[in-house]
Amino acid sequence: MEPPDSSVQSPDLVSLELTVENVEKALQQLYYDPDMEHKNVAQKWLTQAQTSRQAWQFCWPLLSPDKLPEIQFFGASTLHTKISCHWADLPTDQHQTLRMQLLSHISHFSSGPKMVLTRLCVALASLALHTMPQGWPRAVADMVRVYQPEKEEVNAHAHCLALLELLTVLPEEFQSCRLPQARRAQLREALAGEWTAVCPLLRQLLQRQEGNSQVKERALRCLSSWVGLDVPLHGESEGLLQDCFAALSDPELFDTAVETIVSSISQPDCQRYTDALVNLMPLVLGLHDQLKAAARDGDMETSHGICRIAVALGETHSRTLLEQVEHWQGYLALVNMILFCTGIPGHYPVNETTSSLTLTFWYTLQDDILSFEEDKQVVYLQVYRPVYFQLVDVLLHKAHFPSEQDYTSWSSDDKEQFRIYRVDISDTLMYVYEILGAELLSNLYDRLGRLLMDTERPTAWQDTEALLFGFQAIAETIDVNYSDVIPGLIGLIPRISISNIQLADTVMYTIGSLAEWLADHPMMLGNVLPMVLQGLVKAELSVSSVSTLKRICRECRHDLAPYIHDIMTVSQDVLVKDIHKSSQCMWLMQGLGFLLSALPMEEILGSLTTLLTPHIQRLDTLAHQEPSPTAKLSIIHILGMLSSLFTTLDISRQDEGSEGTTPAQARPNPVVVVLQQVFTLIQTILSKWLSDSEVVEAVCGVFERSVKTLLNDFAPMVQQLSEMLGQIYSAFPQASALDLTRQMVHIFAGEKDHFSPIQALIELVTSTTLSIFQQGPREHPDIVESFMQLHAQALKRKPDLYLSDHQDVKALFYCGVLSLKFPETPTAKSACMFFMELVCHCGDIPPIGQVLQRDGKLLVHTILEIVGSQSLCCLTEHFSEVLFCLNRHCPVLLAQWLKEGLRVPGFPSAQVSMEQKDTFSQQLLREQTNKRRVKEIVKEFSLLCRGMQGTTGYSADY
Repeated sequence: MEPPDSSVQSPDLVSLELTVENVEKALQQLYYDPDMEHKNVAQKWLTQAQTSRQAWQFCWPLLSPDKLPEIQFFGASTLHTKISCHWADLPTDQHQTLRMQLLSHISHFSSGPKMVLTRLCVALASLALHTMPQGWPRAVADMVRVYQPEKEEVNAHAHCLALLELLTVLPEEFQSCRLPQARRAQLREALAGEWTAVCPLLRQLLQRQEGNSQVKERALRCLSSWVGLDVPLHGESEGLLQDCFAALSDPELFDTAVETIVSSISQPDCQRYTDALVNLMPLVLGLHDQLKAAARDGDMETSHGICRIAVALGETHSRTLLEQVEHWQGYLALVNMILFCTGIPGHYPVNETTSSLTLTFWYTLQDDILSFEEDKQVVYLQVYRPVYFQLVDVLLHKAHFPSEQDYTSWSSDDKEQFRIYRVDISDTLMYVYEILGAELLSNLYDRLGRLLMDTERPTAWQDTEALLFGFQAIAETIDVNYSDVIPGLIGLIPRISISNIQLADTVMYTIGSLAEWLADHPMMLGNVLPMVLQGLVKAELSVSSVSTLKRICRECRHDLAPYIHDIMTVSQDVLVKDIHKSSQCMWLMQGLGFLLSALPMEEILGSLTTLLTPHIQRLDTLAHQEPSPTAKLSIIHILGMLSSLFTTLDISRQDEGSEGTTPAQARPNPVVVVLQQVFTLIQTILSKWLSDSEVVEAVCGVFERSVKTLLNDFAPMVQQLSEMLGQIYSAFPQASALDLTRQMVHIFAGEKDHFSPIQALIELVTSTTLSIFQQGPREHPDIVESFMQLHAQALKRKPDLYLSDHQDVKALFYCGVLSLKFPETPTAKSACMFFMELVCHCGDIPPIGQVLQRDGKLLVHTILEIVGSQSLCCLTEHFSEVLFCLNRHCPVLLAQWLKEGLRVPGFPSAQVSMEQKDTFSQQLLREQTNKRRVKEIVKEFSLLCRGMQGTTGYSADY
């Protein structure tokens, strides 16, 4: 399409008639007008044009040979839209005429343009799906007869390609269209019956000696499309699949042939055709030499493709082929072929990308073997255990790091892919353990012992690292507490000469994976804990050493008394020196929280003071400095460390287990003591940083983590924290303050001694937030979300809060309605939660009942408006829950509100009729106990309102 003259003014499309000329003007505006607003107007007008009744007429002139391809494409697309979405508008006596017109136009466009031909084929496919099998009983056979080329035809090649395009898009259109279940089953059966017309054609085209590669490629793609319809794999179809294997020898067809073979044999329905699957095995095994040659020559594409075929057959039909005991040698050969693919030479992902394809196969095979009865298992294990031992060697070899020089040259993306690949290998080793059991650990231990004890023969660090990696992979997921080799492994670890970061990391992670075992064998802690502390002082081992120490502190906290001084000293040193990044410092503080939790009560406060004093002093210095980006980061970092520490420092279990000691209520909790000591300092920080949401969030995080951990032990601070929160929020409203308030409500709203400060705090933050709503809340979705969550929690924990004269329930109701309309999913979801709790109390809290009786109609109409126009599927579910609550608690009112709202023409959508709205209302009001059914009803109504045909209830069968 030639660009229009820029001096020509864009037409005012709103007032234009639906004519061919005006459609062309709109397309010109859409493609070439530089003004985005004009483009959007054109797009909207053209969309409306496609749905109009006139579209049945104006689409054909747009397909005229003298039109530009873009115009022809729009005409073809309009035809498809009308046929697929507005079929009922077309009188039955015009179906035959439309079919003949489409057949004629497809013939005309067989030589191109391709995009127009494809859309016409999709349109005819849609027509076929509407009319099969009654209206067009032999649709596919007719298509083949009409377009099957004769050699002497001038356009034979083009007609052949057009026919293949049509046959390819027909199953695709069937798979993508929305159909009632019964109609889908009927069509699937009808299409499967037409396979007898397609299969011989495809065989004929693939077997042509003089055949064009383009035709053969399209024939292969056509087969890929049809196999999704569960066409039978026996008889001539089996021969067709053999033709696909023959196509692998043609380099131009190799990739397409691989895709076709894989999609064909990956269909679960193929398991019905056992003989065909058995006959495929020699064809796949016949590719082994080609696979070896490709691996030797570094031909990644060929090895990748052949591997995909072998895995597709071996994995999809593992159990079926295992059951063919008379062909066990063939399947064993296939398994060994896949083992070769797993161990293909080169480092993943730099030198090869094939081995990763095979890993799920090994899980499937072991799962199928172990699913047999015990007597059969014994036989299969005799055959396949040796293969799995070989697999262990292969996997550990593939997990080897390259040389340091090579690894340094890798890109960051390659290193990340290699890391993920090793995780996949780790998962595979876990499955291997299910087959090999304790013998696998013994095997790894013996090999590691020989490596470390043989001092005469030099050993590459990669060999040691790979064996430790294998141990770690198994210990992370398998209970190794009863393994007799773990004590020996713990004894071997200190003998490892660590000369490499990757090896040191794996040593750390291996120790961490054994933390639970160490908790049962605390006498062995002395063997490995010094190595962890040595690693803790090295920045390059930050992640592995800190995570390992945290795991040990969590699992072994009650047995670390002999080591607590060393752990605290090293930890304090690395924290003060800023050796680790912020996230690792948080992990370390969590670990120290576990450690301190196990100390005697009288020692915790002293250890806390020693640990925190340097950081609190630093915080004090920062609090008196002028605000700066550097100071802000440091303040947030220190507050984050306090939060992390208080998350895990929990003495409640200690109190439960102690007898004859002073109850926890009678002595101050050490965390509360520390918080009281730093409270003034925190207020000083807030006085300078109150307008910074990140600093305020960090402050609130300290108290929120403490409240969650301490629960009722936090009681001494409720009064002063409530007052501080009120001051923070009144001066500068922020979501984090509301979230902390919600946590306080959750713990203390039901406590008589704390009801008064909690009530005062809620009334204060509510009053402040109502002011935000009056000014316009759209710029504060986070505050609105947290505000709705706060009141949902308050309604759940202490609905008596809403009996107060100071709580404006009507204003809260209107805020909730506004919140429902927010485009942010979390905000709208929180508003739904608020209304679900609110409606539940319409009978026992008079102010709520009064507001709902007076303004419930607004709530229902708002939900209908959103459901009928814009709601996402995930939100429709939450809106349906509000309607469900209304139906349970005030069904009479809901029926009245629905009737008043739905009788308005065009509400909530012009797409639904009064009859359909009545059906929706009746179905909804019937369901007062089945929440799942209500969700289905509302979801379907929403789809209908937006012009998307549902699957039951409202949609007419084709």
